[in-house]
Amino acid sequence: MQAQAARSHTDLLPTLEQLNRMEEQRFSSSATRSLHAVRRKKEERPGYRQAFALDADRIIHSRAYTRYIDKTQVFCLVSNDHITHRVLHVQLVSRISRTIGRFLRLNEDLIEAIALGHDIGHAPFGHDGENFLAGLCERNGLPPFQHNIQSVRFLDHLERKGRGWNLSLQTLDGILCHDGEIHNNRIAPNPEKDFAAHDLELTKKQTDPTAKLAPMTLEGCIVRMADTIAYIGRDIEDAILLGLITRMDIPTSCSKTLGSSNGDIVYTLVTDLIANSFAPDSSDFAEGYIGFSEEIAEQLKTLKQFNYKNIYLHPKTKENLPLIKNCYESLFFHYLEHLQNGKTSGSIDLMTDMNPEYLASHSPAAMVCDYIAGMTDNFFLKQATAVGCEVPKKQ
Repeated sequence: MQAQAARSHTDLLPTLEQLNRMEEQRFSSSATRSLHAVRRKKEERPGYRQAFALDADRIIHSRAYTRYIDKTQVFCLVSNDHITHRVLHVQLVSRISRTIGRFLRLNEDLIEAIALGHDIGHAPFGHDGENFLAGLCERNGLPPFQHNIQSVRFLDHLERKGRGWNLSLQTLDGILCHDGEIHNNRIAPNPEKDFAAHDLELTKKQTDPTAKLAPMTLEGCIVRMADTIAYIGRDIEDAILLGLITRMDIPTSCSKTLGSSNGDIVYTLVTDLIANSFAPDSSDFAEGYIGFSEEIAEQLKTLKQFNYKNIYLHPKTKENLPLIKNCYESLFFHYLEHLQNGKTSGSIDLMTDMNPEYLASHSPAAMVCDYIAGMTDNFFLKQATAVGCEVPKKQ
């Protein structure tokens, strides 16, 4: 049986070579070739999947990806199954990104891998949870927590008990540099990177969260833009469903230019991005860029400002945060005391069961940060209840 499996595997290798050759025919000259994928460690077994498809498969089979299912996107503790969770958001980013990439003749496998992994480091309860955990880290001598850095950490260093998934540099770089909350009219790639440069950028971002990083590939640039396209209209639909706003509240200029429904907004933004981006077909040109027209970029900026004021900062969106913040503090210091007292059993076995290199290089506070960051919303609330916290209830 093993010999038959080995023959089948070998028989597929010529197909892999053919797929790689087809990229030269189909792709823009500025697209990232699968043959150019770079990994930290050489892999002994020659696989028959293309490099970035392998990255996407590894991400979707990771434990961290599984936990997307119960991670807040914007609205938490809502008893409505139609409200967007993080797992749907990353799928929307992936689908939108691949549509753009297909029309620009770029590598859809790389786009998919970056999109599926870009939010994998989010802590419970979205960006508010991220801010709570960042403050606790700083109070305990750690750099402020950032979800994009944590996404890279999970996939490169924490999964598989510290071995990581040995993903390609191009995938990890796109995840680190996604920064979907930053408004950009246009992004050009910064292609001159290797793993040493990637690690330096990660350290730079860790030290200075305001540092602006550019992805090394056009595929990474697409995901960064598609992140915004995926959430801007979807958050409006969720807010309308919850009664926070009405469709008539959307600024008139945005409705006129972008549309007033998520479908219209996505269609307008994707169409404009494809029409105004540049993925050169000849190496004689510059590296290319991904961007919107000036009119669409300005209206998108206006719509973002509307969302922040009327949705993300709405009192109803924030009403459970005092209790959640208290739960973060209680859990962090409970686990920290647990580790500092030398206890290696109970609820934090997830981190104490890591490989020796991890245990030797991480302080108790860093281990606690990694553990809490990996929690789903529901598990976080169960753990908080177990240590005596008052927790908010679903409404």
